Amino acid sequence: MSTAVGTVYLVGAGPGDPGLLTLRGAECLARADLVLYDYLASPRLLEHAPATAARVCLGHHGHGRIMSPEEVQTRMIDAALRGQTVVRLKSGDPLIFGRAAEEIAALRAAEVPFEIVPGVTAAMAAASHAGVPLTQRDGASAVALITGYQEQGPATSETLDFKALAAFPGTLVFYMGVTTAEHWTKALISAGRAANTPAAIVRRASWPDQLTIRCRLDQAASEIQVRRLRPPVVVIVGEVAGIDVGIDWFARRPLFGRRVLVTRPESQAGELVRQFEEFGARVDTQPAIQIAPPADWGPVDAALDQLPRYDWLVFSSANGVRYLLDRLLLTADVRRLGRVRLAAIGPGSAAELARYGLKADVQPDEYRAEALAAALVPQAAGKRFLLARASRGRELLADELRAAGGHVDQVVVYRSSDVEQADPEISQALSAGQIDFTTVTSSAIARSLVRMFGDTLRRTQLVSISPLTSEALRALGHEPAAEARQFTTAGVLVATVKLAANSEQTA
Repeated sequence: MSTAVGTVYLVGAGPGDPGLLTLRGAECLARADLVLYDYLASPRLLEHAPATAARVCLGHHGHGRIMSPEEVQTRMIDAALRGQTVVRLKSGDPLIFGRAAEEIAALRAAEVPFEIVPGVTAAMAAASHAGVPLTQRDGASAVALITGYQEQGPATSETLDFKALAAFPGTLVFYMGVTTAEHWTKALISAGRAANTPAAIVRRASWPDQLTIRCRLDQAASEIQVRRLRPPVVVIVGEVAGIDVGIDWFARRPLFGRRVLVTRPESQAGELVRQFEEFGARVDTQPAIQIAPPADWGPVDAALDQLPRYDWLVFSSANGVRYLLDRLLLTADVRRLGRVRLAAIGPGSAAELARYGLKADVQPDEYRAEALAAALVPQAAGKRFLLARASRGRELLADELRAAGGHVDQVVVYRSSDVEQADPEISQALSAGQIDFTTVTSSAIARSLVRMFGDTLRRTQLVSISPLTSEALRALGHEPAAEARQFTTAGVLVATVKLAANSEQTA
């Protein structure tokens, strides 16, 4: 173990949307040995950290024990003194109401090197995502960021100069003012701020369930109380909060306020999750199947040694492409393919081939084994086929090619198995009917989902990737609410957006 002292990075995580992390923040996370993160920081940010990095949540109000500031400082310093790189991931910006000054003082006292990485603070995010311009040429030339809660207790005239704030020539943004809203709104009005001053209450800025309430200053406390709003909340006070310039882009995204469950294997869910998030959805993941390398690479290596003997190399999934070609590149190179022709069952497999600079010679219009067999059978007689497949699946393609006079060998290039246990929180959300749409991107996933959740799946709308997957769902007693016209994850996204739009029209 290194005896050198490690570095502590105080990284601003932004307000919630993982896309708002700075590039420097991502770089720091990528080198972390230990990540200490606030509960308000998006869990997606932890994907930037190495798999070997320890991840410690510092606690959540109302959900178990919260680590004290002193404990956080001790944990940071001890790890750094052992030579570890530590990222203290703080919601928003570290230097805006984030106790960073105390942590910096402790680091300096312990002679631990540190760096402060700024983040998008909640005021800026709330303004951008709620369509409120914080400054405006004719009426708001300044912005004040104010905490509605002081260390000594609720904000009072002794700790905040409300007379100065009432006369402030611009926009006021109150942080941490939920529990004290009645006090600070009345104090501000008593000090001279007009009761009808526009206000915008923004809860969970930049998150998929962001809530924006436009009201007057004298109504803000009542809105917070009646709606039982809980942190994180910021309140924007000033004439700018009353400006309607039609820039509420965030809430107008087609899946805003909708909750989507992505059920692909963990290693393959990322892109689909990002696509849904771009369209405004709150996305949960519950892998229905697990994908893993074969237990023994021997049969695969033997098949690769014999590749030049085959006329056709046939792929029935993108996973098959990835596992076989990665193994080929590890043990040899693509020249081993020689004159072997390539067949892909669908656009996903063909697209995966394209990532390796290869083009499918055959790809049927319909994404199913029957269609691929129909495309290959006319030229099967006397030809040698190598089928790269999963550890489970139908034998139809091999049987059809053999019946047509082809010589067929099959090699398992990856293992597919069901996930045995669902996340309890996902199970609870499904049971409560809180998940609007659930993606089903293969027949194996369909079967695993029904095994895991049973009739609970009737409380969500199932979106199928293809006719074959839809057939698997129907055979299990579940009718898909929508089916992709293009049999890809992009097609699933489009089908979900259309389903959401139709359900809004009929509501």
